[in-house]
Amino acid sequence: MKVHVLLNYDAGEEDLVRVRAVSSALVVENAARREEGLRRATTAEVILAGHWSEELWKAAPRLRWVQSWGAGVEWILTPEFVASPILLTNAQGIYATPIAEHVVAFLLHFARAFDRHVRNQAEHRWQHAEVRELRDSTLGIIGLGGIGSEVARVAKGFGLRVIAVRRRPDRPAPEADEVRGPDALPWLLGESDFVALCTALTPTTRHLIGEAELRQMKPTAYLINIGRGGLVDEEALIAALRDKRIAGAGLDVFAQEPLPPDSPLWDLPNVLITPHTSGNSPHSHERLMALFCENLRRYLAGEELLNVVDKGEGY
Repeated sequence: MKVHVLLNYDAGEEDLVRVRAVSSALVVENAARREEGLRRATTAEVILAGHWSEELWKAAPRLRWVQSWGAGVEWILTPEFVASPILLTNAQGIYATPIAEHVVAFLLHFARAFDRHVRNQAEHRWQHAEVRELRDSTLGIIGLGGIGSEVARVAKGFGLRVIAVRRRPDRPAPEADEVRGPDALPWLLGESDFVALCTALTPTTRHLIGEAELRQMKPTAYLINIGRGGLVDEEALIAALRDKRIAGAGLDVFAQEPLPPDSPLWDLPNVLITPHTSGNSPHSHERLMALFCENLRRYLAGEELLNVVDKGEGY
């Protein structure tokens, strides 16, 4: 019995050859366009979801497993999909290295006042700016999964004290100095010089950082968001930045993407914006294909898959 696999993106021949090499029991197709994907989904048992829509999985009556391209899967988890028996795995871990480096870039940008130096250079102004050292500063991480743990590990190399909150604080976390449960968020916000959002977007984490939480941060602290835009109440953040209730923010993700040209965030001098590129790396696709092929081998062998998402929890 053949297992039909759909690579729902413009897959190159190299990807097709690699997936077919997993087993002779596979029939592997790709779909570069929406219409092609809907047509080929009718026989698919497995989908590698480069592109995704509600109608795609509803067009796939034989579908049993979806491998997401990303670590975040809130865009897949509609109520109907959650209620379905379809297995979902995510790409947790494959973006940890570039995202951790991106977070450190944000930290150094603000700690060494590069935001001010860039403006001074544009205006031909020779002017010193107040700086700080990362060593002995406190980084608070919200969410200590694959990405949060790598952020913590890299940050420790710079001498930062790392504290974190996570849903299961009893799990081992050698990268952090102290880990507490979600109810300790006020503690983390009040202790931290930098706060990094590394958690998944779920109904319980939407607008996790709002006006009350921003007021709990130090006025000298910076907010870093590489998770999802919906984790932050953007209107509250804009107000806090304008009023200098926090020192600044490094933002890679936004409530609406692309960020609208009229968003006040573009023009705030204490904000650094990157266009959802923290996970970009020349090695990301190779890591994704290695994960998918290993999971495909496990699937055919009846073994437990890597990175299975608890659809009820959202990650």
